[in-house]
Amino acid sequence: MSRPTASTSSAKDGQLRPTAAAAKAREPMNVLIVGVGGQGVIMVSKALASLAQSKGYQVKQSEVHGMAKRGGTVFSHVRFGPQVWSPTIPKGEADILVALEWAEGLRWLPFLKPDTGIFICDTKRIVPPFACLNRRPGAPLRYSRETPAEVRAQVAEAYAIDATRMAEELGNERAANVVLIGALSTALDFPAGDWEKSLAQFVPKKTIAVNLDAFRLGRSWIEEARTNPVVTEAPAAKAAALAHVPYSVRLEITPEWCKSCDICVKLCPERCLRLNAERIVELAQPEKCTGCRLCELLCPDFAIRVHLDSAVVAIAAAAQETKA
Repeated sequence: MSRPTASTSSAKDGQLRPTAAAAKAREPMNVLIVGVGGQGVIMVSKALASLAQSKGYQVKQSEVHGMAKRGGTVFSHVRFGPQVWSPTIPKGEADILVALEWAEGLRWLPFLKPDTGIFICDTKRIVPPFACLNRRPGAPLRYSRETPAEVRAQVAEAYAIDATRMAEELGNERAANVVLIGALSTALDFPAGDWEKSLAQFVPKKTIAVNLDAFRLGRSWIEEARTNPVVTEAPAAKAAALAHVPYSVRLEITPEWCKSCDICVKLCPERCLRLNAERIVELAQPEKCTGCRLCELLCPDFAIRVHLDSAVVAIAAAAQETKA
């Protein structure tokens, strides 16, 4: 398995800070988890809160959730310590910020402690529909252009992890949030075995094995990044117009996951989708599809995956390596 690219900034002592043990002698530990609907933000916060409570800490949790469609902002405050009064983390007081989506991570950076805060973020980009004015691959997007290097200069400690790709290599993209839990676990003094027991309570029973693999991969990634950091400037990118490049789009539909909700059909900008006789979505007019991935983003059941031909993917990837 190839090692994902990363951007790191290590603490002076080579260890992530702060630790759960420190919470016993000072203010509560503040962990802020952010992302968008469908990524599993609440699961991450529940696993952490449950583990902290099992260790005898007083725990307060505050969250915004219940997004009817994927793509909306979701965040969760988790505070634990000997005594916790408020469930919300004041701006500038988060010890650790865990972000499951790049732009959301940047948006919440003001909540991180400026001198000691730890930033752990997936480089996953979920571009909102209003950013897709030109929906061809590689077209300019209204999306945050800050690079990991620029973020690293603003915080005490930063880790940009390609957690989604790591989870895909394990065979389950949805386990990206657990890869980040693995990374988070190295910043807190809870035994790895206790983390795994807590995770097993909140992930689907059939996915426990792959989620435990994802958790261990996240932990090992951090350990390697401390001693052998690899710097990348993804995901912020120079978006190159690829209108002149021929390409094709293929939709991967998982029929047993499609619930015939019709969301993708109604919201497809090009009107190229339809429900077939079995009420399963299909690409009716492939020549109109631009590969904007809006259907993939909005599907509440992960039933659609959009694939572009390799030539376009390679060109788009090359364009993303150059800062705007």
